[in-house]
Amino acid sequence: MSTDLAVATDPDVVLVGGGVMSATLASLLGVLAPEWSVTVFESAADVAGESSDAWNNAGTGHAALCELNYTPAGADGRVDTTKARAINEQFQVSRQFWSHLVRTGLTGSPKDFITPVPHVSFVTGEQGRTYMRNRHAALSAEPLFAGLEYTDDPAELASWVPLVMDGRDPQQVVAATRSVAGTDVNFGALTRLLLAQGEARGVQVHTSQRVTDLDRLPDGRWKVTVTDRRTGEERTLRTRFVFVGAGGGALPLLQKAAIPEIRGFGGFPVSGKFLRTRSPELVTKHQAKVYGQAAVGAPPMSVPHLDLRLVDGEYSLLFGPYAGWSPRFLKAGSVLDLPLSVKPNNLGSMLGVARTELELTKYLVTEVLASRSAKHRTLQGFVPLAEQGDWEMITAGQRVQVIKADPRTGKGVLQFGTELIVGSDGSIAGLLGASPGASTAVSAMLTLVERCFPDRVAARRPALEEAIPSYGRDLSADPALLAAVREETTRTLELNG
Repeated sequence: MSTDLAVATDPDVVLVGGGVMSATLASLLGVLAPEWSVTVFESAADVAGESSDAWNNAGTGHAALCELNYTPAGADGRVDTTKARAINEQFQVSRQFWSHLVRTGLTGSPKDFITPVPHVSFVTGEQGRTYMRNRHAALSAEPLFAGLEYTDDPAELASWVPLVMDGRDPQQVVAATRSVAGTDVNFGALTRLLLAQGEARGVQVHTSQRVTDLDRLPDGRWKVTVTDRRTGEERTLRTRFVFVGAGGGALPLLQKAAIPEIRGFGGFPVSGKFLRTRSPELVTKHQAKVYGQAAVGAPPMSVPHLDLRLVDGEYSLLFGPYAGWSPRFLKAGSVLDLPLSVKPNNLGSMLGVARTELELTKYLVTEVLASRSAKHRTLQGFVPLAEQGDWEMITAGQRVQVIKADPRTGKGVLQFGTELIVGSDGSIAGLLGASPGASTAVSAMLTLVERCFPDRVAARRPALEEAIPSYGRDLSADPALLAAVREETTRTLELNG
């Protein structure tokens, strides 16, 4: 990776941000357009320092195996699996592409970025147990969730998640599901591997270089203004295509590009904190990722979870999230990020959300003001015998939730997901939002190339299908293909335990 902007020339493609989205797109372009020149600009001194960093996300490998907000129950108690099925399909696409990259020479072992970890959903109370039974019944009928286990037996649960059950009231009603097909993903390590492989085939990766402006030129290309963060030197380049994958920094840059498609969009920044322990005794007793239910009135981002993590060869446990608030759009951003993002074309959306999301405001204020003792009591709801001295508070990533105008009402709505913004001529695109994010990066970037480079996708379809065997097909409707894909990716990614 280079910090010398002088060596950069006008490339075919500029990728803004050195996170997992840009890294994934660079890898896909290696399949679709290996002759194109690609340049990545990252404002930090190293890549994968914001949301892609291992400590700045849950590393869940979102496959909807344990995240209960992806399987909502209706008024009649029936559980809707639509979103869970879609997210699991997308994660299977990611696994296939990662397997392809490993087979074709991705540096290092797959264990450097992905490891098997059971995924558990856990609830308490009679209402929770009824929901969990219905959820298990609904998901078990889906081929993608074959093998999902259910129990409401405290003794069996004690063998699944002893740390969660030790010291719990034996009269409390509990229920859970478990999938042993779950994974833990270090997206920081994956990002660095993807970009290193890109550099080996000619991708230029420049760090400490902040893209400060995007201007459309008369010939249809984009003028990209880049500032060296160490020297202050400014330089411009020209390119045919720009992807803004700068996490929270994407919204301001897309606004500077002044494309009509960004009108009405705003952002609401939320930071996250987690309690972490590296205690060998505790880690040994909790070999799983366990997700619970958000409190009544709390947003989906607040779903409590106790995660086994493997980062840089060391296991630890994270519990959270505890929400915080900052006007910054990135951890290394400015306190002016939020106010400067308010424009005449999105003011209505921003004010609309301010009026309608009073519960979110109340939740954030309560979280920010909560004492350390109160945070520890929340942990004890999950881990009854938790000792405060075993856990340290760490600040995780900064997320910018998407605010957009509802086309039906014209009012602003807060969206807990991701939004792909594509210019009308396909010469610029950007990604806004958060979860499920990194886990579905391959699907998100496939959608981007389909919209921006349809001719290239059509011409290179055989190569794309070689990299992603299920491309264009529904795994849930093709059990034979699903079985083959699972067997190959499990073997290639070394997920046999």
